[in-house]
Amino acid sequence: MADGLIEGCDEPLPPEAEEAIHLFNTGEYFEQHEVFELLWRAESRPIRNLYQGILQIGVGYLQITRGNLRGALKMIQRGQRWLTLVPDHCRGVDVAALKADAAQVERELKRVGIVGFDVKTLQPVKRVKL
Repeated sequence: MADGLIEGCDEPLPPEAEEAIHLFNTGEYFEQHEVFELLWRAESRPIRNLYQGILQIGVGYLQITRGNLRGALKMIQRGQRWLTLVPDHCRGVDVAALKADAAQVERELKRVGIVGFDVKTLQPVKRVKL
């Protein structure tokens, strides 16, 4: 699926998704979850997988900041699974970079645990031109 398009990938992000990504990128992981969840619930097309993937990775990052290793790994893994269904670039989001960043966070968590984890490893959602 990484090379194909799913319906809606070539459309711009709605303003609410732009806000949710801004919240994610500023470390407001709980708030990004709230906004993406509303978008995810309102969308019936497969594009909702993009929202769900970002949302869950963000919740994984929230769990890191709360010191919850098990919860962080669970949510990051779930987010990555949702994003396997999304092309590498979708709605101006660099999905490939997000998946790679999340995989790096997962590897580092497994390597050093929650106490030794450097939060500078958490990367923002990167963007690409439509």
